Amino acid sequence: MILPSCADEPGDSDNSEFYLFVGTYTAESSEGIYVYKFDAETGETEYVSEATGHSNPSYLAISPNQEYVYAVSEGGAEKAGVSAFSFDKDNGSLTFLNRQSSGGAGPCYVSVDATGKAVFAGNYSGGSLAMLPVQNDGSLAEAKNIIQHSGSSVNESRQNSSHVHCTYVSPDNKRLFVADLGTDTVTGYAFEEGEVVLDSTASSTFETTPGAGPRHLTFHPNGEYAYLVNELNGTVDAFKYEDGALNQIQNISTLPEGYDGAISGADIHVSPDGEFLYASNREDLNNIVIYAIDQDNGELSRVGQHASGGVHPRNFMIDPTGRYLLVANRNTDNIVVFKRNQETGMLTDTGRELEVSMPVCLKMMPVK
Repeated sequence: MILPSCADEPGDSDNSEFYLFVGTYTAESSEGIYVYKFDAETGETEYVSEATGHSNPSYLAISPNQEYVYAVSEGGAEKAGVSAFSFDKDNGSLTFLNRQSSGGAGPCYVSVDATGKAVFAGNYSGGSLAMLPVQNDGSLAEAKNIIQHSGSSVNESRQNSSHVHCTYVSPDNKRLFVADLGTDTVTGYAFEEGEVVLDSTASSTFETTPGAGPRHLTFHPNGEYAYLVNELNGTVDAFKYEDGALNQIQNISTLPEGYDGAISGADIHVSPDGEFLYASNREDLNNIVIYAIDQDNGELSRVGQHASGGVHPRNFMIDPTGRYLLVANRNTDNIVVFKRNQETGMLTDTGRELEVSMPVCLKMMPVK
């Protein structure tokens, strides 16, 4: 069973028109969540709608049945939460259903299990994670589990406490993997989909290089390999997923040889065909690094890089057909559309981009 993460799902040749959802920070001129249509034949976008009145709906997740969208409200403990929306595919509009506490401050990540019955939120500032059951109408019940992490690591300015940055459900829907930037760990928790039960005791723990700062995790479409981007030391860890645990097979740099500037890794995704891995760097680099994936063992080899078309590429995605890669550059308020060569993995400029204030997260679903 492969979790439909929308950005990493296998290519769909039957669809060429998709809804594009954009989560944002609302500190400047953004009104909330924006919805566009994206044409995977041409790379063109068209404005459809927006959901307003929601503070910092930064990270998004789409339900497996594509009827609901979930968004974190990134803020302090009193304002931190997860909101549920129903989505009307006929007119492309989001309707607010309800909001529940995320169980901690600064939620920055949200995901949905493969059955659509559980939503998981990661609280960066609070150093915790929460599982919220999904009710029959797509709305959220109060958190059934809140798991508090604790600890620190070697980077005194960034790792003085736990900072949960990712809550990713494994493709078999049996594990929740939690990347904690503050403690340099990726922790696995057993999940029972039939009972909607998350075990609060860790089933596995991977410890990164001290000071790495694990940020985002993604899986290969075959469900056998996983990849982790580390924010603080500019590396990617590759894993074999077996017996419910992540077993490291490689660590590789995202940085140019001899680079001594600021480091800030951000996002990571595998192409729908499973042939290439992409990772983004912010700060001085502002680029997308491209790796070929060895299909026999999951190992990576660097094949190139491409400028992100803006500043601070916090998030990006590959459209479900694999033809385009879209980059959300938060600090330059733009989403840039790149054409993707599916044979080489390389990117080329299309000249197309969207102006959106402080874009943070991109997701897609088919229009039909």
